[in-house]
Amino acid sequence: MSYTLSAARTKMLDELSSRLGISFRNLSLLDQALTHTSYANESLHRKVTHNERLEFLGDAVLELATSTYLFLHFPELPEGDLTKARASVVCEAALHRRAAEVNLGEYLLLGHGEKMTGGDKRPSILADAFEAVIGAIYLDQGWMKASEYVLNQLGEELKEVEHGETIKDYKTMLQEVIQKHQGQHIVYELLAATGPDHAKKFQVAVRINGLAYGIGSGRSKKIAEQNAAKAALKKMEPDN
Repeated sequence: MSYTLSAARTKMLDELSSRLGISFRNLSLLDQALTHTSYANESLHRKVTHNERLEFLGDAVLELATSTYLFLHFPELPEGDLTKARASVVCEAALHRRAAEVNLGEYLLLGHGEKMTGGDKRPSILADAFEAVIGAIYLDQGWMKASEYVLNQLGEELKEVEHGETIKDYKTMLQEVIQKHQGQHIVYELLAATGPDHAKKFQVAVRINGLAYGIGSGRSKKIAEQNAAKAALKKMEPDN
């Protein structure tokens, strides 16, 4: 940033730093990470820098940190499964949850139009900002601290890999079973979505020819559908 941070903005960034658990040497990096393009476009006279370059850097840090972890901790997994696992860990839903947990939207600098249309709660904007924050941590604290932060933040998702849940595609497995029998079709039905944005829980039923064969829950509709398919496969085991 080429402008001086106000006392009020500095106080806000210090507060966020505490929530993140990171003591920034250069708060301007954190400020830039939270500056959306819409705000920068409305502040051309102040030469404000938006967060897209930091987002690019943060994305690379996320990928390298998780790739290294998966490579070292799962030596038996082939490249294809490693790729699937990484994609499930470093996804928009996971990054949005982490951003919501620290109320990142409260600290975003958004253009007037973006703010009026709820940009501070939009999952894609929050996930992108969280990536930019990781980029800022990397520049401010170095690789070791940034990598440690990433792995701590994505611990739940990494545990799912450990349990094999992100590797197995139960929906595809169920589809393959159903295809053996002509005239059968699968529908996934959302039953409920409860809880705040950062701790959302979804419940989904999988129906085969209208009959419920399995119910699953999870932190995203995708995970809930996978768990529903898993339940259906278990129910159908004697027939497989």
